[in-house]
Amino acid sequence: MKRRTLIGGLLAAPSIPMLASAQDGAWPARPIRLLVGWPPGGSVDILARILQPRLQAVLGQPVVVENRPGATGSVGAAEAARSPADGYTWLIAVDSHAIIPSILQLPYDTRRDFAPVTLIGRGPLVVTSHPSTPWRSFPELVAMAREQRPGSINYATAGIGTMMHVAMVQLCNVAGIQLTHVPYRGGAPALQDALAGHVPLFVTNAPVGGPHVRSGALKGFGVTTRAPWRDLPGVPSFHELGFQGYEAPTWWGVFAPAGVPVQIRRRMEAELARLLAEPETRSRVEAQGMDVLATSGDSFAAFVESEMDRWARVVRENKIRVEG
Repeated sequence: MKRRTLIGGLLAAPSIPMLASAQDGAWPARPIRLLVGWPPGGSVDILARILQPRLQAVLGQPVVVENRPGATGSVGAAEAARSPADGYTWLIAVDSHAIIPSILQLPYDTRRDFAPVTLIGRGPLVVTSHPSTPWRSFPELVAMAREQRPGSINYATAGIGTMMHVAMVQLCNVAGIQLTHVPYRGGAPALQDALAGHVPLFVTNAPVGGPHVRSGALKGFGVTTRAPWRDLPGVPSFHELGFQGYEAPTWWGVFAPAGVPVQIRRRMEAELARLLAEPETRSRVEAQGMDVLATSGDSFAAFVESEMDRWARVVRENKIRVEG
């Protein structure tokens, strides 16, 4: 597959000088927090720790990655939403940020309380199976699932309301099968059980699952991008497998609490775009299974709005909810 790396037009923009904040003087003047609503070892945490040292260098202040896992990323998002809008707290989030508002009652309003800064990148989800399972491909799994009692085959994800969850619900609808969802509190703990064979199927993103598919520790059944993924040779897309039009890529982005001065948001947007254009940083991000995008804040805001509408329909039509 031809590599497509798109870097936003911000790279051609003139340098944005350090701008004054009414409360804090020249920004940044003290340490900055990068909030991650997921446990260490997952894709969001990996991305944050790739960006952290370079952001620290260009901004001239310590940048601290802070993990606040729980409730499909919403614990970390809630911490970001209630933080002062002064440019010293930023949220690195994954696609579930636009999905979970349709499932949970949250202590914040995703549209009102956040300002999208940049869409860092997109990539595939991959449906995997433990080598001990009897099926060798997704079509074989579909055939067996149709013969067995509906819901008798389990699949694990990083949690309720993740892209892995809703994308798999949509894929099951297209395939005409029923599987049982087993949610975990993040991709890393789900991965451990998948590798141990405690769950037969594991739906994850390329940063988490890719290395284990390539090593043979997990079987790769298909990716959710329209075409096969460059770093998972031999793993077809579900579109190729006959599920015409099915596509559900995962994505990662940076948000600020609403009210952060636009000048500071634009500075962060521009710095992230420059960092993601650096060959070394870009190659490290791409190695995690992402296509780098580095879009503008306005473009990202429109994208998030469309994602919230799209997945709200899937949640509503499939009555997805938190049990208990």
